Amino acid sequence: MRLSIIVPIYNMAADEKLTFCVNSLLNQELDDYEIILVDDCSTDNSYEIAKDYAARFPERVSVYQTPYNNKQGAARNIGLKHAKGDWVGFIDSDDWAHPKMYADMLKKADETGADLVSCGCNLVSEHTFEVGQVIENTRQDQTGVLDDEKYRSLIMHSGSVVIKIYKTEVLKDNNLTFPEGMFYEDNAVASFWIMHFKHFEKVDEPYYYYYQHESSTVHHISEAKCRDRLKAGELMYDFFKEADLLNRFKPELEFRFTELYYTNTLFTYVRMNRAKLSFLREMKRGMKKRFPSFEENPYYQKTFDAEQKKLMHMHMKSSILFLLYYRSLTLFRRLFR
Repeated sequence: MRLSIIVPIYNMAADEKLTFCVNSLLNQELDDYEIILVDDCSTDNSYEIAKDYAARFPERVSVYQTPYNNKQGAARNIGLKHAKGDWVGFIDSDDWAHPKMYADMLKKADETGADLVSCGCNLVSEHTFEVGQVIENTRQDQTGVLDDEKYRSLIMHSGSVVIKIYKTEVLKDNNLTFPEGMFYEDNAVASFWIMHFKHFEKVDEPYYYYYQHESSTVHHISEAKCRDRLKAGELMYDFFKEADLLNRFKPELEFRFTELYYTNTLFTYVRMNRAKLSFLREMKRGMKKRFPSFEENPYYQKTFDAEQKKLMHMHMKSSILFLLYYRSLTLFRRLFR
């Protein structure tokens, strides 16, 4: 079999989100592929919808369920265990794929000998195949036979796992799986997985449709999700350390860790009404433990503006001073905007 498409599912029955996703996969311009639906103990009727697809399309669709709710990584891992394809792709159950998406990526792999292929993507807020806001997830200058220069670029800008197809034997030979029981599990593995591949190619067309809606994970921030982002950064760091890759790619990994673990989390968390000093101090300790000189990183210096760097420097000096200053600044801007 050429391709296995793995779809983790949790409470996606409403507004026909799951239906639109699976229908887009059934309409792929391919013959030899399978769709693996894995329900993570949904509390709506998503599992019943998935089972109905498997009953109506038994030659194409199989369905499984996690023994208990253990987040998207666990569902994806079950899919990997059952995958029969030479290639594996992942898609979120509220997103969808253009009919040519997987055929064109496989064609690109056949033409180039790549063992990893991505495509373009776009943001939409309704069920449509009209292209919305195109976003750059991977770049053409990252493609080709991978050397250290390309690996460095891909560590910092690896792109989402859902816009790629992976050679299955590479995943299985290196025991590459997702962390379970947490959000942002793909952030933990995306950069590290790429270190195991030899040749990366890209199809430019924005074939992957990211559905923007209110129930998306990114629209509901909590301390628990921020904590999972810290965990994702820690796991990424540990993966590279265990593989003895820290020194080889230190500036790039330092920047990616800083971005994932620290900056994105800090400016998300501090906007919460109940931001805690203990959490802010925990983040600071995590940065000082792993990359105490991250403010000197050349990528950090180029990427963040003066105000962002000022705020982060303040936080590294004093969590309480940072929190008081940030809240005062926010209040001032609300009053005088």
